[in-house]
Amino acid sequence: MLPTSDLQSAIIEAIYDKKGQKISLIDLADIEVSPAPALIVCQARSSAQVSAIADNIRDEVAQKLHIKPYATDGYRNAQWIIVDYGSIMVHVFQPEVREFYRLEELWSDGKLTELPDID
Repeated sequence: MLPTSDLQSAIIEAIYDKKGQKISLIDLADIEVSPAPALIVCQARSSAQVSAIADNIRDEVAQKLHIKPYATDGYRNAQWIIVDYGSIMVHVFQPEVREFYRLEELWSDGKLTELPDID
């Protein structure tokens, strides 16, 4: 298995490529009941952009690292798509859905790092 940092970097780059915003990294490695050692959360302005970001993550990680996700979910309405790589779960939200679920608050025991938006 590749180091998480390589996977994390490829995911973040793929999000930025499609103009994803408000990227948060949540380190959950020290929390036993977490769904994954790390979460990456970001948002997009529309369902089309949510899908485009999730697709780009899958494409870029497959091309660069030869890794496919274990599972994906949420493409049907594209308000919240999850891309699960085992060591990292990526959540791509529309803003109002992200605000409703508040994953950063839910997992506030983890170490939160917020990345700057690139315009």
